[in-house]
Amino acid sequence: MPSSSIERIGIDESGKGDYFGPLVIAAVFVDATTQEELTLMAVRDSKKISDGRILELAPDIKTICPHSVIAIGPQKYNELYGKIRNLNRLLAWGHAKALETLLERVSCERAISDQFGDERLILNALQEKGRRIVLEQRTKAESDLAVAAASIIARAEFLLRLKRLSDEIGTVLPKGASPAVELAGRMIVKKHGQERLGTVAKLHFKTTKAVLEKPAT
Repeated sequence: MPSSSIERIGIDESGKGDYFGPLVIAAVFVDATTQEELTLMAVRDSKKISDGRILELAPDIKTICPHSVIAIGPQKYNELYGKIRNLNRLLAWGHAKALETLLERVSCERAISDQFGDERLILNALQEKGRRIVLEQRTKAESDLAVAAASIIARAEFLLRLKRLSDEIGTVLPKGASPAVELAGRMIVKKHGQERLGTVAKLHFKTTKAVLEKPAT
């Protein structure tokens, strides 16, 4: 396979299903050389790797692969969601931004991302540089090494930022959306007031209603 056909940008996000913390989108450029290095590093979908291993792998991937990371913190996320009112459109905007940012540093003709909606959403959000790229949206895109590398970088950034938010607010912010997440939300409202919730959580989740309906005792 000629090296130019191996060259691609993988895009993936983290934090989409987590009530607390940011939404992070990463784009990673892979060529024939880095493809071999990522294989040796046993890079695979971040959902199949422990958090500890993700935090170890991410700096190594960043060292060898050109990449870009777009992190949308909870406050900014809530503001954008208030305007866009659609998660797929917000994701498309983030994917386009990550891709555009990376294309300022590398030239590449192909990008791969997970299937999350109408691919025209991403294409319409792309600016001039990105318009020339062929975008493939696939289900289970993380099976591609470039997308798997992006998923690890995005997850590591999410975990670091979630920890920082936990430290700032003095309450452990759990991942996902579960009873433990609701309890943490109620504790925050009790300690800091309802306003503070919007600085650590994605308010359009159903969890917000559960948190506000049942105050912490």
